[in-house]
Amino acid sequence: MSVLTRDEAQTRARLLDVHRYTIELDLTTGEDTFDSRTVIRFTARADADTFVELKPAELRSVTLDGHPLDPERLVENRLPLPGLTAGEHELRVDASMRYSRTGEGMHRFTDPTDGETYLYTQLFMDDVQRVFAAFDQPDLKSVFDLTVTAPEGWTVLANGITEHLGEGRWQAAPTPLISTYLVAVAAGPWHSIRTEHRGLPFGIHCRRSLAPHLDADAEEILDITRQCYDRYHEKFEEPYPFDSYDQAFVPEFNAGAMENPGLVTFRDEFVYRSAVTDTERQTRGMVIAHEMAHMWFGDLVTLQWWDDIWLNESFAEYMGYQTLTEATRFTDTWTDFGVVRKAWGYDADQRPSTHPVAPENVDDTASALLNFDGISYAKGASALRQLVAWLGEKDFLAGINTHFARHKFANATLADFIDSLASGTERDVHAWADAWLRTTGVDTLTPTVTRADDGTYSLTVDRAGSRPHRITVGLYDQDPGDQGRLTLRERLDLDVPQSEPQPIGKRPVLLLLNDGDLTYAKVRFDPDSSDAVRTSLSGLPEPLTRAVVWNALRDAVRDGQLPASAYLDAARAHLPHETDLALVQGVLAFSSAQVADRYLTPEARPIALSTLTALCRDLIRRTEDGSNPGLRLIAVRHFIDVAAHPDTIAAWLAEGTVPGGPELDPELRWRVLARLAVLGATDEPAIAAELARDPSATGQEGAARCRAALPDPEAKRTAWDAMFTTDDLSNYLFTATAQGFWQPEQADLVREYVPRFYEDAVALATRRGPAMADAAGRWAFPAHAVDPETLRLGEECLRDADLTPSLRRKLVDQLDDLGRALRVRGVQFSPSGM
Repeated sequence: MSVLTRDEAQTRARLLDVHRYTIELDLTTGEDTFDSRTVIRFTARADADTFVELKPAELRSVTLDGHPLDPERLVENRLPLPGLTAGEHELRVDASMRYSRTGEGMHRFTDPTDGETYLYTQLFMDDVQRVFAAFDQPDLKSVFDLTVTAPEGWTVLANGITEHLGEGRWQAAPTPLISTYLVAVAAGPWHSIRTEHRGLPFGIHCRRSLAPHLDADAEEILDITRQCYDRYHEKFEEPYPFDSYDQAFVPEFNAGAMENPGLVTFRDEFVYRSAVTDTERQTRGMVIAHEMAHMWFGDLVTLQWWDDIWLNESFAEYMGYQTLTEATRFTDTWTDFGVVRKAWGYDADQRPSTHPVAPENVDDTASALLNFDGISYAKGASALRQLVAWLGEKDFLAGINTHFARHKFANATLADFIDSLASGTERDVHAWADAWLRTTGVDTLTPTVTRADDGTYSLTVDRAGSRPHRITVGLYDQDPGDQGRLTLRERLDLDVPQSEPQPIGKRPVLLLLNDGDLTYAKVRFDPDSSDAVRTSLSGLPEPLTRAVVWNALRDAVRDGQLPASAYLDAARAHLPHETDLALVQGVLAFSSAQVADRYLTPEARPIALSTLTALCRDLIRRTEDGSNPGLRLIAVRHFIDVAAHPDTIAAWLAEGTVPGGPELDPELRWRVLARLAVLGATDEPAIAAELARDPSATGQEGAARCRAALPDPEAKRTAWDAMFTTDDLSNYLFTATAQGFWQPEQADLVREYVPRFYEDAVALATRRGPAMADAAGRWAFPAHAVDPETLRLGEECLRDADLTPSLRRKLVDQLDDLGRALRVRGVQFSPSGM
């Protein structure tokens, strides 16, 4: 497939003005394909040649201004339009298009629970070509007029309000000017809940088998939607720019959500069919807030080219967390951001694949797709949070509103955004942007505390890096009434680099840089503060402060400055006293998935699992009185995941409950069965019986995960063939199978598959495209195999194989993480400089 280059897009944008797409989709033509008829009305500003994009199963006919074009001239995904003359034109395309099972284009899903079928589009980047012919680039905005023919009994949702015309035909209201990648359709026998807010139609939708679960949470989802909508109208002078606001929870969705104007699509795991923690509900709320922010930043004002993807994602990420905090009951969202999202950004920014928040070298769409990562989301949001701390929220919002006014229903660049911000402040926003948005890597801030002759102390912060930082320094003293607690004496605002040392008075027990987590940097401790962290971490009064400390410990482990076992010791000592769910979840996840599974040697892993088991047992005992069901649920989940012996969790499964609760809902039952499979304590008949009990799509994924986890050579062969040979697995079933396949306990059993991964993943990525390449690189990589041979094989693959861009990026990242794990273990190797 030909990818669109920046130069081609700029040339075509200078030539064309696209006015309207009239699209007719017929979804009644069979299970494999659908019909797509498109009329594009556009103006050419000069005599020239150009092209339109399309990926059809069959191209039946094309006419340009009433004159037929030869369908055989379609090469890969490009149909030439030669000899255009200056003036008005009309292009008509009639094609048959393929449904997808990989979450790209028009995805088709049949619910195993009830046999109902659902379709939805995911057209991001360049997948609109899988649904209808288009001049597919973000700066050729147009009006889209859509008609859909669907089976009787279905509902069709789209960017605008839809009307049923009878006989399965649906007409969507024409859109305002939007980009091709933002067009959206969702069709099926949806369960819908509709309401109205401030005169605007609101709706939430899911497949029918999830109806009871959506009904149970409908008021919470709609409350958050209303609260965020109202708060954005307080922040933004430009009103919501579309005619309705629908939120559809769709199956087998590759992303968390997609900001289609007027029809946001979410992965339907956000319709909870099992118990969840309040932090998970907060995450759902944040995604709702994030996608709504896109209605202004991304949809109303859209990037001109994909080098400015951070303008979409960083802004929505920052606004999602900040607005949820301001408008809803979830007031501690930045703690979760610090634990989960920021760590994602730090990790991505220290790999060879790092890039600036605002890169300058995004030459084509394939390169752009690689930048949807922790840098464009978490680092960019962190940079904006630092910008607000430096600029002040009033001036920041003034600049944002100037930006909307200047560029609404149009496109904008980084330069446009910075000019808008600069218009409302005396500060040098352009210099800030150069330092923060055009550079890579994570700065490290290290304190030095110096005693003066008069007995007072001063602070000097050493910066390894180049960015200016405005930080808060927390000074903590021992609580005289409780030796395990620390009390805040003072918070000092500090600009780094400093002009002179900062006086701090008497020596604090703990000095914490970046208290409040307002900048993006790794922080270290002075020796006395390190001792205080070791003894009194859980005694810090605020969860966001504790998050900064836990992140500092995490970074120290990854950088080889703190033994991985010392992190486990800190978790064992302090997590039993932790009250914040995001912190408990984050620390346990890092302790098990990274420390126990990768950073410690196989010989040390059993002790680590024993430590984590004891820690989770303590948390379970602590919550026996029912006072904190969320904490208990986290502890039960992780107890299952780290169980080294099957007896306890097998008894839970047999009884259907954990003693004292919770009862085992479908998620917990599949989690227990998966761990029993790893330990060789269940079998195929038990998996089949559980699937009969829960035949849902999630049950199908649970069964696939369990079957792949069985410590049996035939089970491993079957799972491998399903992933890499038959191409029958959907994106979600592939991921579930991959998650079950590799297990640290089964390293000898699957050793032969480590070299096979590289060859088979390369072939899969070529056959099945970017989404499956991403899944293979992320989930099917042998991450447990922390040894120099795995690294050597991977480096050889990077050097010699013809890799798709998405798989290459994933392998670069995985191999860098593998090299880091080897360094943490102290194993010597010679990297090839990948």
